[in-house]
Amino acid sequence: MGTIGEAGEFGLIARLTRRLPQGPAVLLGPGDDAAVVAAPDGRVVATTDLLVEGRHFRRDWSGPYDIGRKAAAQNLADIVAMGARPTALLVGFAAPPATAAGWAERLYDGLADECREAGAAVAGGDVVGAPEITLAVTALGDLGGGAPLTRSGARPGDIVAVRGRLGHAAAGLALLGAGRDGPAELIAAHRRPRPPYEAGREARSHGATALLDVSDGLVQDLGHIAAASGVRIDVDSAAVPVPEILGPDGLRHALTGGEDHAFAGTFPANAVLPSSWRRIGIVTEGAGVRVDGSEPQNGGWDHFRPKSGGSRNVYGTMR
Repeated sequence: MGTIGEAGEFGLIARLTRRLPQGPAVLLGPGDDAAVVAAPDGRVVATTDLLVEGRHFRRDWSGPYDIGRKAAAQNLADIVAMGARPTALLVGFAAPPATAAGWAERLYDGLADECREAGAAVAGGDVVGAPEITLAVTALGDLGGGAPLTRSGARPGDIVAVRGRLGHAAAGLALLGAGRDGPAELIAAHRRPRPPYEAGREARSHGATALLDVSDGLVQDLGHIAAASGVRIDVDSAAVPVPEILGPDGLRHALTGGEDHAFAGTFPANAVLPSSWRRIGIVTEGAGVRVDGSEPQNGGWDHFRPKSGGSRNVYGTMR
């Protein structure tokens, strides 16, 4: 298979783009100066994120396929959190020339398969040589005629609910950091998140007033809704889903662990939510987030406050 350096820039591009089936929203995919993506709504929802080797993933802990799935998932989840339908990804891939070409191909297989889960496709991007592997991913989405679900719509009296796993990725990271190889379910959750992509559609259909992707920790991310909406959010810890597999630190993982890419939203008090959504609190007058009436000391991960104790996937001395 050789290395990406041996394949050369355009040889690598050809090998990677052959692995990228195009979705219905991609009118012109890889191979030209730019892609063309349909925007039936007339508006485009866009988001971008970075994954840097040694900070967001380790190649001795995660294979290329899982890294690709994670890179796509964290961007697609942001589109869904706006109440939009994901349509396409643009991927910038930087890597050392000695990187195996087969490694890069499996990375793109992961990107393509995660897009397929969400009904999107990789429409294009760029490749470049660099000292370490870095992925820059931009996701695009379509609102389908609806208003975006922002963080600023929560009102006193609303209920707070979550959809998806909480704390699993953080628990898996802790296990890997301790040199353990199980429980396998938690290790897998760290390597590959499973956002419930249907959550945006469900939230909109049940009158959500605010919605976001839980990427940096439930408490911290709920704080973004509280700040944007000018309200206080009160969380009942007994209502937060903490499965036994999370172990004795389960509640801490569920409240502050990031990268599961669950969804948290606020809804009118009379909303009747599907059983897949779990009510965990209420919106009141005030500011900030309280858990059982108290202000938590740590809410989650902050890239520029590395001793915050949060659970975003960082490694070694960068924890």
